[in-house]
Amino acid sequence: MSLTWSQLEDMPLLDIIGQGETRHTEFKRLVHSPVKIAKSIVAFANTEGGIILIGVDDDKRITGIHSEKEMLEIVHDAVKLHVEPVPHIETEVIEYKKRLVLMVIVPESSDKPHYHISTERDNDTLKKVNRKKVYLREESHNKVASPDRVFLMKSAGDPLKLSFGANEKMLLGYLADNTSITAQEFSSLAGIPLQKAMQTLVALVRSGAIKLCNEGQKSYYCLHNF
Repeated sequence: MSLTWSQLEDMPLLDIIGQGETRHTEFKRLVHSPVKIAKSIVAFANTEGGIILIGVDDDKRITGIHSEKEMLEIVHDAVKLHVEPVPHIETEVIEYKKRLVLMVIVPESSDKPHYHISTERDNDTLKKVNRKKVYLREESHNKVASPDRVFLMKSAGDPLKLSFGANEKMLLGYLADNTSITAQEFSSLAGIPLQKAMQTLVALVRSGAIKLCNEGQKSYYCLHNF
């Protein structure tokens, strides 16, 4: 069973490493690029929080870091330049057998979604453009969140407005006879714009009537007993 990041935070370094890479832990032998470690920071902040250990190899060997100052600058640049909005993080340097490990503690954020900002070259224009993606932590990997998941995260802080009209009755009736439905399918079924369909679906998810599931990059909605 994967421990929470807060439980891990109170554990000795060797015990954390002994858990291996999980939903809440990631090991990095070295970090050269702020934009790369920013993905992990975004994923942990958007999910349940986590700890990044810099100076630990994937096979759990403590390799250590050569420059505490350099690693801290890279982490600082990652948060400042490649994450929006800026999340709260903490850092701690731990020494083990004369080797230094940088622990980056990323609590679950109350200001979701956090976006990963990167600069890429557009294939058509060849100009550099900013790309914004939302990452989530799934098992020991960072995955791009689906538009439905991002929409749900954005709505979490809004007051819940739920009506139970013809569209909602149609949706629950459909799900009683079918295992799942996508936002696009519900939009077509109810004859309403996709944005309105997503608003209805998300309101029902937040009320507990249905749940949002993901299969790769595909999102769909179903009743809780499926």
